[in-house]
Amino acid sequence: MSKKKNKSKMSFMKYLSIFLLIVSVLILVLVYFINVLPMDYFIVLLVLVLLVDLIVIKLLLCNGVIRNVIGVLLSIILIIIMVFGITYELNTIDFLKQLGFNTYKEENFNILVLKDSEYNDLNNLNNKVIGHLDNNLHIGVNKTIKKIEKDIDFDSKILIDINELVNSLLNREVDAIILEDAQISMLKEDNNDLFNNIKILFTFNIDTEIKNEKENIDITNDSYNILITGVDTYGNITKVSRSDVNMVISVNPKDNKILITSIPRDYYVYLSDFSSYDKITHTGIYGIETSIKAVEDLLDIDINYYIKVNFTTLIDIIDLLGGIEIDSNYEFTSIDGYHYSVGKNYLNGEEALSFARERKAFSDGDRIRIKNQQLVLKAIINKLLSSKIITNYNNLLNSLNNKFLTNMTDDELTKLIKWQIDGMYSWNIDNVSLNGTDDYQYTYSYQKQLLYVMMPDKESVNNAKEKINSIM
Repeated sequence: MSKKKNKSKMSFMKYLSIFLLIVSVLILVLVYFINVLPMDYFIVLLVLVLLVDLIVIKLLLCNGVIRNVIGVLLSIILIIIMVFGITYELNTIDFLKQLGFNTYKEENFNILVLKDSEYNDLNNLNNKVIGHLDNNLHIGVNKTIKKIEKDIDFDSKILIDINELVNSLLNREVDAIILEDAQISMLKEDNNDLFNNIKILFTFNIDTEIKNEKENIDITNDSYNILITGVDTYGNITKVSRSDVNMVISVNPKDNKILITSIPRDYYVYLSDFSSYDKITHTGIYGIETSIKAVEDLLDIDINYYIKVNFTTLIDIIDLLGGIEIDSNYEFTSIDGYHYSVGKNYLNGEEALSFARERKAFSDGDRIRIKNQQLVLKAIINKLLSSKIITNYNNLLNSLNNKFLTNMTDDELTKLIKWQIDGMYSWNIDNVSLNGTDDYQYTYSYQKQLLYVMMPDKESVNNAKEKINSIM
């Protein structure tokens, strides 16, 4: 081999060796920065990577064609693996950055008028009467009123609930009313005909900070409660809506125990913000903080963390996991038209969502739905713990970006992961569901109309309290 070719070959080997070292250092720095590996594990990884690099670099720079070829092949394989690893790490960092920061709720307050009115824009309501809920109790309503006041003068009329607002408009007792998107959806579900003669004149987008001061705890040593709430909307997770799923996850890291307490969607609970009672599903339209307070009052506990998800979150997760397997206890057809058999059912995201939401197909309604929701949650956990998660890891993290809301910070989550990896703990998981009796009551959202509710069974609630206390 000529000196020129030999020099060119050595230059290539040196550059390849340098590039391998750069990539290795980068992946180690990112692993350290993510901070999910215990230090002992990180030291082992560091030594292993450096040792492999030294062996490969020695093969690259030594004399001998065969050794050089082996060195080149190994270095290329290592670089490809590390580049994939760096991609995983960067996606992980991007995912962790969103934790604990989306601490606001989005509300879309609409100015509604009669379709046959002469009002075509907001200025037409100058010196008119606008009906709304008590703005001293509802921050979003208060912010909306302040925005309207910048453009026009008007007279306010405070009405007691959303039903009375619509009726006052239909009866021409007011010229316009203020209703949030979730309130309109709730009214349409009960009586869509109410809106045949109503139109939206203007919409205000209101962002309000979620005020939920949590006690500082050691997530790997202290017991804590997490509220998981699932709202009945697609798209933007910060948007308020009814909370159809409410589960309290009580965690005792010392004894490695977890208790899942499920609350029926129509459970009749006290709303301390409004000094009144309502269904727990309605708490979601007033924000996650209202749901948290209602659950705390019901179970006499402190909620340390919350996780809010919606339909989009569930569908995307399950589809990216390649579907889930559900062992159904019932044969039924959901309101969406999906059929489920007794025994094994392999479901995609849409089918799983319909399975978890269905209640009208059962005589026991929400009681069966809670059990089905627990089946879906268990199936997702099993899939997440399987080896298949590796191939979909990046896509899964990307799909979760801005698809859930939590007050848990990235430091708390990484500390928990590091602790679990270090101890390889197995967990004892138990379930409890609150029960009650069917009834019809007035609610804060509908103060003049009887609605179906589930009245809490004291024995059921006390049993849940005792189990939570024993865990904590």
